[in-house]
Amino acid sequence: MTLPRIPFGKPFIVGKELFYIAQAVMSSSIAGDGVYSRKCQQWLEEHLGSPKALLTHSCTAALEMAAILADIGSGDEVIMPSFTFVSTANAFVLRGGVPVFIDIRPDTLNLDETLVEAAITPRTKAVVAVHYAGQPCAMEALKDICQRHGLLLIEDAAQAILAQSEGRSLGAIGDLGCLSFHETKNIICGEGGALLVNNPALIERAEVIWQKGTNRKAFFRGEVDKYTWVDIGSSFLPSELSAAFLFAQLEQAKRINAHRRALYGKYLSLLEPLAEQGMFGLPLSPGNRPENGHIFYLLCRTAEQRTALIAHLQQHNIAAVFHYVPLHDSPAGQRFARTAGALPVTESLATRLLRLPLYSEMTMEQVRRVCLAIQSFYQASR
Repeated sequence: MTLPRIPFGKPFIVGKELFYIAQAVMSSSIAGDGVYSRKCQQWLEEHLGSPKALLTHSCTAALEMAAILADIGSGDEVIMPSFTFVSTANAFVLRGGVPVFIDIRPDTLNLDETLVEAAITPRTKAVVAVHYAGQPCAMEALKDICQRHGLLLIEDAAQAILAQSEGRSLGAIGDLGCLSFHETKNIICGEGGALLVNNPALIERAEVIWQKGTNRKAFFRGEVDKYTWVDIGSSFLPSELSAAFLFAQLEQAKRINAHRRALYGKYLSLLEPLAEQGMFGLPLSPGNRPENGHIFYLLCRTAEQRTALIAHLQQHNIAAVFHYVPLHDSPAGQRFARTAGALPVTESLATRLLRLPLYSEMTMEQVRRVCLAIQSFYQASR
């Protein structure tokens, strides 16, 4: 008998999503910046400790706003890892900027903070800290570097909702933070994101950019007698339908993350014996503690082993996938960006990393089934 398929990921409903959408539809407007947008923004500000949250239609949009706020222009450089999603780099390339890729650490898979200063040039404007799998970058070291060199520190916290570093929420530590609520993330609304504006000096301009380059927010607060075009901007707001769905998820965010951490812990306990035999590597989070249980991955010994394991899991009706192709190896990366030094850790890990299924409706029994299939693969290959 064929067992039911275990997907890699799956969108889900946890509470009042459909009720809140109906409420939004019956309101006077379903355009952005309505009741549910404001509820979501208030939740993010209160729970993450950011002075200003602006809901966006994607994390990509939040990154594009960050690039504008960083005043990125032609030839300006932005230091970031190559092991990240294309939006991290694209946001700055769209402004004429040049991504400068540095290598990642072998433990957290985040950018190696010890390589940042060597990559700084007179054209450097910002550093982007990508919190891979919700694990924190070395934020204090990065803050110190950016302050000494007059650089903006931007957090790509797409995978890091409610994850923390030394008691502070990721995304709310640097000057700007970018969150994702894409359907593959812990907290979802299909497509969605948020910009956290943590530097008070950037809040007023961020609101203008968010409102298509107008001072509309100031007008509604009674600060000006009319609103008009005052800066560049775009349509970054999500609709109230997305915000209504998102707010229901935010209400259950801690419970969602707790379940994902439990799934992560189950994977870890079942796979540690094979890892101790040297069959593969496991995530090395600080204190072996998953911050928000966003991703569980294996580090296979070779690229060929990873390919064979993916095929083996597929035969057992289990979906598993690799992750990023390093941006410096991509055609656009070679055209628009440059590297600062060699990237051996990036190049090695990217060919060996395998992501296992992990989603909010996944059960412990499904985790056990995935692990049994992995065990059978390595028993057969001995």
